[in-house]
Amino acid sequence: MVADLSVAQARRIALAAQGFADHQPRGTPDIRHLRRVLARTGLLQIDSVNVLRRAHYLPMFSRLGAYPTTLLDRAAYRRPAELFEYWGHEASLIPVVTQPALRWRMAAAADHAWGGMRRVAREQPELVAWVLDEVRDKGPLTAAEIEHDVPRVAGNWGWNWSAVKQALEWLFWSGRVGVADRTNSFARRYDLPERILPAAVLAAPTPPVGEAMRTLVGTAARALGVATEADLRDYFRLPTAAARAAVRELVEAGTLAPVQVAGWQPPAYLYVAARAPRTVPASALVSPFDPLIWERARTERLFGFRYRIEIYVPAAKRRHGYYVLPFLHDERLVARVDLKADRRASLLRVPAAWIEPGEDPGSTAAALAAALRRLADWLGLGAIVAPEAGDLAPTLTAALR
Repeated sequence: MVADLSVAQARRIALAAQGFADHQPRGTPDIRHLRRVLARTGLLQIDSVNVLRRAHYLPMFSRLGAYPTTLLDRAAYRRPAELFEYWGHEASLIPVVTQPALRWRMAAAADHAWGGMRRVAREQPELVAWVLDEVRDKGPLTAAEIEHDVPRVAGNWGWNWSAVKQALEWLFWSGRVGVADRTNSFARRYDLPERILPAAVLAAPTPPVGEAMRTLVGTAARALGVATEADLRDYFRLPTAAARAAVRELVEAGTLAPVQVAGWQPPAYLYVAARAPRTVPASALVSPFDPLIWERARTERLFGFRYRIEIYVPAAKRRHGYYVLPFLHDERLVARVDLKADRRASLLRVPAAWIEPGEDPGSTAAALAAALRRLADWLGLGAIVAPEAGDLAPTLTAALR
């Protein structure tokens, strides 16, 4: 028999699965709190946009409050590493224990890597071998550090610089190099996996593909709480047929249970160990790249919140702003704010603020003002510039005073 869930129940389960029902630390968060969040989310997406704070730092702030970002840096880029960079949900920081379950993707690079990488591997294997030797002999190093050493080839022509970068990215996708750390400009510094990953992870056996798929779908199910098959597949960007088989096998094993969520067209699956709290009194700004909302169709199903990031939309055509964060308050996404960290002037700029239909502007603005103050303090910014645009701007401006 398939159980029925209301959207409100599904929303609370999803929020708890993502760590929003956990109590925030009373003091300064430490590595235990970081691990708790990572156990919930399973990975953190990386993105180069830095208009506010790099994407992988923000989910921890949303769940823990003001935490030292050095915690995450140490977990990812000091030895022994607890996280490693690889393709999870896009470029991601992933617990090292998950690495064996992703080796199928490394082995299938010739089928799944982007076209430029595959072309370089196919057409210029000598270049790929030379780049790997450079990493082995001189790593960790950035792509730019290889550029000036590229040897000449027949006809006195040098290898194209973009091809060198693609060769490095091919080696990264195929698991033959990893990311040791990042420069101040956020460029990857590549090195051999054996100089990055713990020995126990490297020694772990490679699971069969079916077992790896069950591991990854199970991680996604634990992180989502209740989800459709497409949601589960999207979390690690898995192949359709393999993910579908894994869902079926996890249902048979009793890890997942089919459920019907009111108003959802596709069938859903409940992670049977998921918490179902009566309330989730969280109040948090949520990054565009947060796993709670990165699948936009799921965000709309759970919250009735239609969200599109507008970074690549021409300014004149943007509805809400360049870098807009939804505001989670008392289980709902009640507002959205366009934010920018003006580090030179030590200001948190709020170009626009918008209320969601049916929400109370007064109580929303009060809660949002408090959240913006917490964010500004965490970012080390001295003041908040009130919004000039958006239907919540006047009320939020008053609340910020």
